[in-house]
Amino acid sequence: MARATAVVLLLAALCTTTASAAVVERTFNVGGMGISQLCMNSVIYTVNQQMPGPTIEVTEGDTLVVHVINRTPYPLSMHWHGIFQLHSGWADGANMITQCPIPPSDKFTYVFTITGQEGTLWWHAHASMLRATIHGALIIKPRSGRYPFPTPHGEIPILLGEWWNRNVDDVETDGLLTGLGPAISDAFTINGSPGDLAPCGGAGMFEAEVEPGKTYLLRIVNAAVNAELFFKIAGHAFTVVAADASYTNPYDTDVVVIAPGQTVDALMTASAAPGRYYMAAHAFESKTVSNPPPFDAAMATAVLRYRGVPENGAPAAMPALPPYTDVVTTGRFYWSMTGLVRPGDPVVPKTVDHSMVVGFGLEQAACAPEQSKCQQFAVVASMNRRSFLFPDEVSLLEALFRGVPDVYSEDFPGSPPAAPAARKATSVRKVNFGDVVEVVLQNEAYSAALGAENHPIHLHGFNFFVLAQGLGRFDPKMKSTYNLVNPQVCGSCTVTWTRTCRWGWQWSSRCSTDRRRICSLLLLGAIPSATERDRFADDSLLDMSMKPKTEMSVRNSTCDVMPA
Repeated sequence: MARATAVVLLLAALCTTTASAAVVERTFNVGGMGISQLCMNSVIYTVNQQMPGPTIEVTEGDTLVVHVINRTPYPLSMHWHGIFQLHSGWADGANMITQCPIPPSDKFTYVFTITGQEGTLWWHAHASMLRATIHGALIIKPRSGRYPFPTPHGEIPILLGEWWNRNVDDVETDGLLTGLGPAISDAFTINGSPGDLAPCGGAGMFEAEVEPGKTYLLRIVNAAVNAELFFKIAGHAFTVVAADASYTNPYDTDVVVIAPGQTVDALMTASAAPGRYYMAAHAFESKTVSNPPPFDAAMATAVLRYRGVPENGAPAAMPALPPYTDVVTTGRFYWSMTGLVRPGDPVVPKTVDHSMVVGFGLEQAACAPEQSKCQQFAVVASMNRRSFLFPDEVSLLEALFRGVPDVYSEDFPGSPPAAPAARKATSVRKVNFGDVVEVVLQNEAYSAALGAENHPIHLHGFNFFVLAQGLGRFDPKMKSTYNLVNPQVCGSCTVTWTRTCRWGWQWSSRCSTDRRRICSLLLLGAIPSATERDRFADDSLLDMSMKPKTEMSVRNSTCDVMPA
């Protein structure tokens, strides 16, 4: 796709929980697991020997306690993707942003309360590309026990993933050394399996059994590292009722388009003739250049089987997926959603404290000395021509609360500067708690050779109100067309060309594809005032949650392990 613009509002919903809220406690043992996939025997890293990892189910208002034990050779953290971290920013799990990574053979406990959210989110490792196999669903049930749509007969989690035949940490390392990002994946997966159409496929292929005439809630997560995906089920249609744990007005469609990090809740009625029907997913390729680089053209499959139909009966019907480059279907899906507004829900703020324009995209840069496999140029991603540089001794959040100097600068520009090229920097934008920020996200084509492509933008700990989106460059005249009544609310928004958003206080936002993270797409951080800093943390919280501890031992003020 060509250049894009977007405007967004972000707001954290504050809701009151009831006395019946529970403490849900889980233990994650993160370690190696043998697996046979695509005709190869591999060792991958998973949680509790499962891929996908265990589903966590909670009720709104519950407190979640997760003990993470790192039995891998890699430092890592665990991110709770889309969770509002209200008074618990330390638990967000962003490596070197809100915490130091958990060293190998060490442990860390995450504690946070899930407030004002219902629907499907997910969790994943936040270091290197380990989230390719270290991830799982996080399901939040309504405290009232009632959905704002007819109660489904059953629920089916569907996690779409991406598979490499190599150690994914090696894939990322090679991407850094070549300067071109990670190699394309070897397959896509549905609930951990590429399906029976893949080489040596069939073993472990996911199958869901349904009853005729019953309606099911599909909880769809795109846990792929780099790929937007089309998802269909032959002979069946969907009604989308939520995205990123935010309810939407019902939207009828026969295809789901979903970017990395996003979730979609969709109702599906088993109304076809009893039989076997393929679920299928393949890539949506959005690059605008005339000769785009190769992409993973594989198709993942699973089976929907009606009760009473033999497992090895007649061949399953196959859906017709959209073409890989079908921008019309993609745009229609992304741009048709609106938010379901219920009494007591947050409303779009009418006043704005900060207005920003953030241009982002890819460009070519000279090979760095350490990029030993780089030829001709390296690919660099940036926001407002700042390419994010991770701190190497202390996390950003610790630096803020401890007052550690020279870790970050507060000079992230509020609009694209007249700079000839991106520069590496650890830049943040300082705002006060409670401020409303309006951002125009403008997708840029900095390089004719690289063009532009869709970018899913994820905001840690908070949500966006999506006020407008469209093609081309943002025009201030668009403000008269903003949807201030029922805009879509999302935590991971795909910016095709242009999008306008608003939000309240934020911590960080980033692109949700690891291809962009490797190329250093800038992270934008917002920092509370000193008054709010004191309000949100006391010494006991800092001591307990600042960094991974072994049996709660106290460590010095720097990270013991640098990020991979």
